[in-house]
Amino acid sequence: MFFTVFLIIHVLICIALVVVVLMQSSKGEGLAGAFGGGGGVSGAVFGGRGAASFLSRATTILAIAFMVSCLGLSLMSSSANQSAVTGSSSAVSEAAQRDAEAQQQAAQQQTLPVEGATDDAATAEDIFNTPPPSDSQ
Repeated sequence: MFFTVFLIIHVLICIALVVVVLMQSSKGEGLAGAFGGGGGVSGAVFGGRGAASFLSRATTILAIAFMVSCLGLSLMSSSANQSAVTGSSSAVSEAAQRDAEAQQQAAQQQTLPVEGATDDAATAEDIFNTPPPSDSQ
């Protein structure tokens, strides 16, 4: 939830930064010139020189806010991914351990004990050298 709110704030900072940068006057008067020429609306609102200093300060503040929000989002994202990876890797390791135990049990069940064999598991030599059982009825 907090990540989503922080992401929305970040997007709003991005939009505001783009607008402020575009409104700054350059050789072609920028977007500020579109709102009334050289001194039109922006000149009436901010004064002759006030628009340049206000937009310059706004650009600096928004740029700092943009960098801070990028850093915050990256830290929040990396911690979320790290916890997700840790949780999934423990689940994977538990599943792998269960599979290994199941394979070990299956391998133990496949070995057959043979009469007269010294070990619990029968070898091929024991199987072929053991005489067949006698039918005494």
